[in-house]
Amino acid sequence: MIAARQLVKGYAGPAGRVSVLQGLDLDVAAGEMVAITGASGVGKSTLLHVLGTLDRPDSGTLQVAGEDVLAYAEPQLRAFRNRTLGFVFQFHNLLPEFSALENVMMPMLIARRPEAEAKQAAASLLAELGLADRAEHRPGALSGGEQQRVAVARALVQGPKALLADEPTGNLDRETGDQLHAVLRRLNEDRGLTVVIVTHNERLAEACHRRLRLDGGRLASLR
Repeated sequence: MIAARQLVKGYAGPAGRVSVLQGLDLDVAAGEMVAITGASGVGKSTLLHVLGTLDRPDSGTLQVAGEDVLAYAEPQLRAFRNRTLGFVFQFHNLLPEFSALENVMMPMLIARRPEAEAKQAAASLLAELGLADRAEHRPGALSGGEQQRVAVARALVQGPKALLADEPTGNLDRETGDQLHAVLRRLNEDRGLTVVIVTHNERLAEACHRRLRLDGGRLASLR
């Protein structure tokens, strides 16, 4: 599903250029659930953004779902992301003026799919995630865990091939985080969804098929 070779990424800093990814290689198989761990500030989020085509590497190659995504111009890349990848971040980033249902519908509406189809797909996902009775509530009326499950539903509504999650439980208490872990594992097992998770959460990392550690700009396998 994901094949990265010799990824290099850096940024200009006050004291000069800061190297983040230094010749990084990564393969993620379809249907695999992979955790990426590492100390704060080593570049885990940068790596996830590069893998998700939200940011471009300085050099290297990247194939996602068999497509050479680095060859795409930005309009093509936006369309590719919308149909192929789902994203969940530490903060849910829901639109406060819209209901949970409308937030989940948004990616399909952006893709110009019929409103009725989007509404049906969004309602089905919310029901699957135990939120059928919260569909008409706005984010401010939902708990933190409910908001994050809405964000997961939004990430899945287009039927992506892979879900990329950046500290998805980082803003949740332990019990609510464990509930979200269970949701992600079930989606991986039941749907065969490829999942890549950046996390500091040891329990979530241990529940994945593989656990990798980012250090010195490269990945090392922990199991």
